[in-house]
Amino acid sequence: MAERTRRVAVLPAPWRARYRATPWWARVTLIWAASRIVTTALVLLLANVQGPNAWTSASPGYADFANMWDGRWYNIVAVVGYPSTLPFTADGHVGESAWAFMPGYPAIVRLLMVLVGQPWAPMAVLVSVAFSLGAALLFYRLMRRVLDSSTALFSVVLFCVAPLSPLLQFGYAESMYLFLLTLALLLLLQRRYALLFPVITVMALTRPSGLAFALALGLHTVYRAVTRRQDPFPAADRVLAASVTGYSLLVGLAWPAIAWIGTGSITAYTDTELAWRAPYIGYQELIPFTAWFQSGVWWLGMPLGIVAVIVLILLFGAALFLPPVKRLGVDLRLWLASYALYLLAVFFPQSSTFRLLMPMFPLLGALAPPRNTGYRIALVLAGILGQWGWLLLCWGVDGADWTPP
Repeated sequence: MAERTRRVAVLPAPWRARYRATPWWARVTLIWAASRIVTTALVLLLANVQGPNAWTSASPGYADFANMWDGRWYNIVAVVGYPSTLPFTADGHVGESAWAFMPGYPAIVRLLMVLVGQPWAPMAVLVSVAFSLGAALLFYRLMRRVLDSSTALFSVVLFCVAPLSPLLQFGYAESMYLFLLTLALLLLLQRRYALLFPVITVMALTRPSGLAFALALGLHTVYRAVTRRQDPFPAADRVLAASVTGYSLLVGLAWPAIAWIGTGSITAYTDTELAWRAPYIGYQELIPFTAWFQSGVWWLGMPLGIVAVIVLILLFGAALFLPPVKRLGVDLRLWLASYALYLLAVFFPQSSTFRLLMPMFPLLGALAPPRNTGYRIALVLAGILGQWGWLLLCWGVDGADWTPP
């Protein structure tokens, strides 16, 4: 607090008064707006040199450029819906289809398309941008539960300039999902269990998340039961916490069940998801906790690939007990551990790994506390440079591109 006062004190008196009078939401909004200007400039710069590709002509406009890759699948869901018959490859395997993409985000965009009378691309960008602002505002409130106001505000800066923050204004579901996830985590820290039911419902139909959040809720419930002498855990709260845990587990399985009903195949969803990893390791069954090791071997060979994955697991586990991470509190660390376990169980790492790591954004709060100006400037510049690197590597299309975002 003293350091923040000293920093404010060097400003002219009218500026100091204006800063102190500015509400937290206005500060967050200004940070968000400034970051979107920077990111938009980077996106337009790359779009200007983008050649013709499967989604756009050369040098596309912003909205078209922001809806490449999976944005087209969400567009299909919004306009056409889901196929009743699974597509098959020439050798008899289930191919890629819209069933891999959940309906929450395209449903919101579709509703706006109907109300405003505009096509998919600009409405998808509008929805993502709106949810990104909401996510930034909620992220500040979440970090204020565990950090002081200045550090929480810098956490928002890191969130807004993070290497994958361009996705917050693209035709992807991540912006909406992060908004819902931040809201769910905030409600969890506030122990407002009843309000989690509708949030988890929409969240689980936006991005795969119900199972990971159910694990976090279950661990939270166990932890509260074990520590109830220091932190009372009334019977009503125990019932609600256990109920919302079970509910999250059910809705986590809802989309695979819906795909089964819609296609007649009990494995429709998982088979469709597996089609995306087939170019790397061929068509295989989904065996939990094997994909990371398969990916390690594909990228690095034997035995280095296996060793690398084990080292990553150990390093991540150790990181959860570092003082800056412990400062985030038990509940956020339980989410980080649960989501990491979920990814380890089902995800095949490749270039979209960066995007799949976005739900671990509470870790930004662990990077924010040092007040050194040089350190903070370096982090912001690293985030902006990371955006450009990610846009070049994963978003821009260069011929037969094999690095999907």
